[in-house]
Amino acid sequence: MSSPTRIVCLRHGESTFNAAHRATGRDPGHRDARLTERGHAQAEAARQRLRDVPFDLVVTSPLTRAIQTSAIVFGEHPSAPRVLVEVLHRECQESSCDVGRAASEIAAEFPHLDVGHLPEVWWHAEAGSQVGDYPVEPRHLFDARVADFRAWLRQRPERTIAVVGHGTFFFHLTGIWLDNCDFTELDLAARPAAA
Repeated sequence: MSSPTRIVCLRHGESTFNAAHRATGRDPGHRDARLTERGHAQAEAARQRLRDVPFDLVVTSPLTRAIQTSAIVFGEHPSAPRVLVEVLHRECQESSCDVGRAASEIAAEFPHLDVGHLPEVWWHAEAGSQVGDYPVEPRHLFDARVADFRAWLRQRPERTIAVVGHGTFFFHLTGIWLDNCDFTELDLAARPAAA
């Protein structure tokens, strides 16, 4: 019998949205927010903490802050894991920073990543879902994505996987709220967290 897959969930580093929202309590309108200098430093520290884990695969959200975190943490990782961009674990879309950019824009900025499998508009953009200036993902669709991602992970052949993603998504997946660049292990055999 093979050993269970080890899955490490790593939240992205501090974004411009995180910093502005913490300071004001308001949505600053930072669509697809990028890492701050502090976020870069947090990712550098995470790189050191995860350096000795023999990852086979890194699965990153297509939101820019996750891609940037993945590049810093795993770009020169000793095990040289494959990097896969996946939309199932993008953030719960409820703020400006959770609205993505076109796949073609991501491909132009990050040519080392394969995003050819992504639709051009991969975030929730359903007509009539606007709340204020941004489309908000209905909770039932988000819950279905969390379940679908759990099932997707169960089908992966790799033994050690890093998932780079987002606070709200990881809370609903693991039951743990992660600070920027914190990580936790996901036990797929355990009951899903009631979130």
